[in-house]
Amino acid sequence: MPDAFRGTHTALITPFSPDGTVNEPELRALVRRQVDGGVSGIVACGTTGEGATLTRAEQLRVIEIVIEEAEGRVAVTAGAGGNATQDVVEFVRRLERLKPDAVLSVVPYYNKPTPRGMLAHFRAVADASPAPLMLYNVPGRTARNMPAEVTLELAEHANIRSVKEASGDLEQVSRILKDAPKGFTVLSGDDSMTLPMMALGALGVVSVVSNLDPDRMSRLVGAVRSAQYDEARRLHHELSGLMALCFVESNPIPVKAAASMLGLCEARYRLPLVPLEEKNRPALEAELRRVGLLSGVAP
Repeated sequence: MPDAFRGTHTALITPFSPDGTVNEPELRALVRRQVDGGVSGIVACGTTGEGATLTRAEQLRVIEIVIEEAEGRVAVTAGAGGNATQDVVEFVRRLERLKPDAVLSVVPYYNKPTPRGMLAHFRAVADASPAPLMLYNVPGRTARNMPAEVTLELAEHANIRSVKEASGDLEQVSRILKDAPKGFTVLSGDDSMTLPMMALGALGVVSVVSNLDPDRMSRLVGAVRSAQYDEARRLHHELSGLMALCFVESNPIPVKAAASMLGLCEARYRLPLVPLEEKNRPALEAELRRVGLLSGVAP
């Protein structure tokens, strides 16, 4: 059975048609490419999938398509974020018919909840969720860091199994890994932090760059898990430039632009996101060529 809490999980982009609707044929093709590329799982409707600008009905449809195309070959995690607890609770209940392998839910943004508020929010979501919950801590987007002590208290909940940590704070990550109960895992929420976090004991990554190169990102994670650190460092350095350029503007603007350069989908976005600035295109295209993706020849 696919494991939603370890390995390489692609935070999948959501392709749009010229009329602004979800492009379902392109979405299905993206899922097949990820499965063929060797990833452990796919996260649908996360930040990279522009979940915040999809309607709840669209989110359900995207998740349904990803599950259909994955056909049980990889884990599928449903993004279910929001800053209104009751809305998130109602949405995760609607996921029951789709049967995702896991649910990813972010720290509520804009409201700036206190630690007690975070505890109450995630317990309510976990109680309602039909699948095990992965917490998502990304203070750069939410304006609130979820402290290690909150994560550790939530880790005691029977339906909370993992955290996607994107705080960039290795001391915080280390404390979670050291004190978490058995069976609770940590995944990197930042491609560039995958190697150091896994060296501390994290079990994988929710990746942006694997949208472009699922094979190499999966091999990087696999190399760390098998203690092949020279190979892991080599792959990390190969991909580090692309990892950085995927965040030269707000995610997912650059990765979707790169996907368009590779012919995977058109670079269409939901406002308030707009296309990549022209000044950033040459460097992104040059990096895709350098790593062998644009030419189709891997180094």
